[in-house]
Amino acid sequence: MPTLLTAPRAPDSPPLLPPIEPVGVALRAEPFDGLDWMFEPKYDGLRGLVYASATGCEIRSPWNDHFEGYAELCQRVAGVLGGREAILDGEIVSLDAKGKPNLRELIKGRGYLAFAAFDLLWLDGRDLRPLPLAERKRRLAELLPSDTGPLYKVFTLEEYGRALYQATRRMDLEGVVAKRKSDPYGAQTVWYKVRNPAHGQGEGWADSAGARAPLASPRRRG
Repeated sequence: MPTLLTAPRAPDSPPLLPPIEPVGVALRAEPFDGLDWMFEPKYDGLRGLVYASATGCEIRSPWNDHFEGYAELCQRVAGVLGGREAILDGEIVSLDAKGKPNLRELIKGRGYLAFAAFDLLWLDGRDLRPLPLAERKRRLAELLPSDTGPLYKVFTLEEYGRALYQATRRMDLEGVVAKRKSDPYGAQTVWYKVRNPAHGQGEGWADSAGARAPLASPRRRG
């Protein structure tokens, strides 16, 4: 099972990349539609931020602690990025034979590990957080025009949150996350998660800003 380190940064960690406070996620009871919104499936994974550059790569928790046990995944992700300097927000997932995230396998450290990116916060020396989400999504698509084994983009659907929610129920996923297109990435922004009540993989695991409590540091929120 992955653990968290709170020691100083490793010598090979990417330099000059600022620690980022992730956007918080609030629960919402019902799915909804909206022209101003983007909707994503909530994957069964562990939220993390990839910090990558030509000199190294690491994955940190939402509390800026360092995940231990994902060095090989980070190496594969850095290989896809080709040495570019980037900070990605997303989920560490364990994929089954059909490509579906499996939380239980992730907890046990089994399955094919990958990083599912849903936001691009920094690229080649530029802080992208002030940009609207829709623009950050566009730049993420340019950075990752095609999905690879270790690094892929989370599917995004504009406007039709209810339809995506029903699809996640059919696929037995955790639910959907709603994000306003015009929002920057910062403390003033809130994303909304609508849970799939029929989903059973995460039973007994408390959410905390997208991470799972048993894998998190004592400073957990929510």
